[in-house]
Amino acid sequence: MPAAPPPARPARPAWREHLESFLWAGILALAIRTFIMAPFKIPSGSMRPTLLEGDRILVNKFLYRFRPPARGDIIVFRYPLDPKRPFIKRLAAAGGQRVRIHDGKILVDGQPADEAAVFRENHYFNQGPYGQDGEPLQVPPESLYVLGDNSASSHDSRFWGFVPRRQLIGKAMCIFWPPHRIRVLK
Repeated sequence: MPAAPPPARPARPAWREHLESFLWAGILALAIRTFIMAPFKIPSGSMRPTLLEGDRILVNKFLYRFRPPARGDIIVFRYPLDPKRPFIKRLAAAGGQRVRIHDGKILVDGQPADEAAVFRENHYFNQGPYGQDGEPLQVPPESLYVLGDNSASSHDSRFWGFVPRRQLIGKAMCIFWPPHRIRVLK
């Protein structure tokens, strides 16, 4: 004699099904934003012409768990003088490297930093206590030296020094808003 089928579960109310769906969607969105990707809004012109005021970008928060940041990457980090504020700049040198701004160019370990086209094309000004021409600066271990693409109007490592690597949030991947500026960042 065949076994009797198990009794049918009573149907759940539709409101409960919707509530559970919204709850799971919220948990998934929170997990993605916390560990994988997060949106950021560009507040100033320090990264012009690459990023403009009001651009919205997506930042990859897990990439640097698998590889170190590379010179030329556009990175988001916690501002060393106020860790509650996120900042965005381009990585010029990492721990152990020697960086110098000479005749408007970035030199890392005595060689021109040419990884990013912006390093070849921009003129970098000798400003601030960490940006004077002269002897190269030694970037401390587990630290980063960052510069804005708009050197004449960027508050960056030249003024406040090095970014501890532990304050790195992630790599800027793309502009997603406004629609006419959508593109992958290099």
